[in-house]
Amino acid sequence: MYGKMIIRCCLVVRTGLHGGGNGSSLAGGMLHRRGSVVLRGAGNAFSAIGAVDSQVVRDPLTGLPMIPGSSLKGKLRSLLARSLSKDIQRMPDFDQDDGRIKLLFGSANPVHRARLQFADCFVANAEEMERVHITEVKAENATNRATSVANPRFIERVVAGTRFAVSIVYDVEDAGQTAEDFALLAKGMKLLQMDYLGGHGSRGSGRVSLCDFRLEPFETSVELEPLCAPFKEVEAYELLPV
Repeated sequence: MYGKMIIRCCLVVRTGLHGGGNGSSLAGGMLHRRGSVVLRGAGNAFSAIGAVDSQVVRDPLTGLPMIPGSSLKGKLRSLLARSLSKDIQRMPDFDQDDGRIKLLFGSANPVHRARLQFADCFVANAEEMERVHITEVKAENATNRATSVANPRFIERVVAGTRFAVSIVYDVEDAGQTAEDFALLAKGMKLLQMDYLGGHGSRGSGRVSLCDFRLEPFETSVELEPLCAPFKEVEAYELLPV
């Protein structure tokens, strides 16, 4: 019987997270340039051009950072494709991904609708984070070895301790394949905790952990307990435990 399962969990930022945005994602609405400053929406806040070289993506309604569902989906698919590839130095094109990945994340060749639908992730502990700035600016330097000339850059990051609500909808097309699909998704989540989300991961940014999993069935009689097991294992793979 066709139905759906909602997979909910919490993504906890362990080290500063940078998901690059553009000017239009700033709090307060569209970004307008006037002279040498950047004005944010209709408010009075502004910053000198160049103050932050790369900003985080923000929810235009609240002004708080967000993680696009496409970013989480793309990272999980990439990690799984690499883990199942025979040549990790040459990542396959999407249409050459393992068949199990195509079923979960979708395929254009052959055409197959993704079984997983990733919602955008919004801040879940906004009130708790009110006592601190929810983002920070990390300064980095690229230094020319020959001339010792430094080229500074400033990266905005979501601070450690921020929690994002993750919601993933799974289409139950074949109840007999649900356990295998969930095991593969959980494997991707384990790999994510050993890797990073967003940019600048090789320099310490983007370490995250996943916790507080729960499954919510909708018009399906699939037994939940066996399906929960692989997600419980995900928490054991946390790189930076509290």
